[in-house]
Amino acid sequence: MAKAYSGDLRERVIEAVEVEGASRREAAERFDISASSAVKWLQRWNDSRSAAPKPRGGSVSPLETHAEWILALVAERPDLTLKETLVELLKRRIRTSKSALSRFFGRHDITFKKKPASLGTRARGRGARASTLDARARHA
Repeated sequence: MAKAYSGDLRERVIEAVEVEGASRREAAERFDISASSAVKWLQRWNDSRSAAPKPRGGSVSPLETHAEWILALVAERPDLTLKETLVELLKRRIRTSKSALSRFFGRHDITFKKKPASLGTRARGRGARASTLDARARHA
């Protein structure tokens, strides 16, 4: 995502319109910005006398209010799947979705990894017996 334009540029555009009498489109062209940006900056200036950009992002998940309980549940029962954890939350009337819960765990560095395959499993037909059969076929 692109950064917000500097406060200095915003102030120069506002000054060009308010003090010098340029139109918003003329000021936009002069400072090489879009006309819609100049229009929005002047609207903000007229409404609040502020040239600063609006705050960006920063929403907080409703699950964060229950973080202590959720993390304790996962610590107590680490074998729970994402779906089983979701069911536990719904039992406590904590409304959420599987994707929101997944993002919550991502923020708290909790992953659900599959258990590694046991050492005794092999690809079918490629065990010791298969290599013995191959050797016999070459000698025949």
